[in-house]
Amino acid sequence: MLLSEVFNIQHIKLDLESETKDEVFEELIETIIAMHPDLNRREMLEAVTMRENQMNTAVVPGVAVPHGYCHAVNSIVGVMGISHRGIEYDTGEREPVHCIFMLVMGDAYREKHVRILSKIFDLLNSQVLSKIQVAQSTQDVHNILCQFEQLT
Repeated sequence: MLLSEVFNIQHIKLDLESETKDEVFEELIETIIAMHPDLNRREMLEAVTMRENQMNTAVVPGVAVPHGYCHAVNSIVGVMGISHRGIEYDTGEREPVHCIFMLVMGDAYREKHVRILSKIFDLLNSQVLSKIQVAQSTQDVHNILCQFEQLT
């Protein structure tokens, strides 16, 4: 599964409104619900929050990858959010999070989930993140993801 499939144009949100981690989880789940109204909002939010309570998912300065397993989801659903102001993410550091890659998936997708996380980490170790953070549209972000995948 490609990052450009998980984070398709409808699942990329520029200019997040949230200021805190809890708010951004709700905002990103709402983005998922807008595209998949059959999914259970409460179950997805609980899955992501429960995983976050186990270990903070801010993986590198300025980036977080919250994720969770949810029985209500029969695939892998991702949503990417960009915040130019930054989000207080309870990292213990003062640096806010500006880019969030949220994943919610069913239990049967654990192996694919690990592969997607690996691709996200490859992206974070490249120059691509800086391009994503200054992109002007969701189409631009999606094109950047597609170009990255062609190179890897």
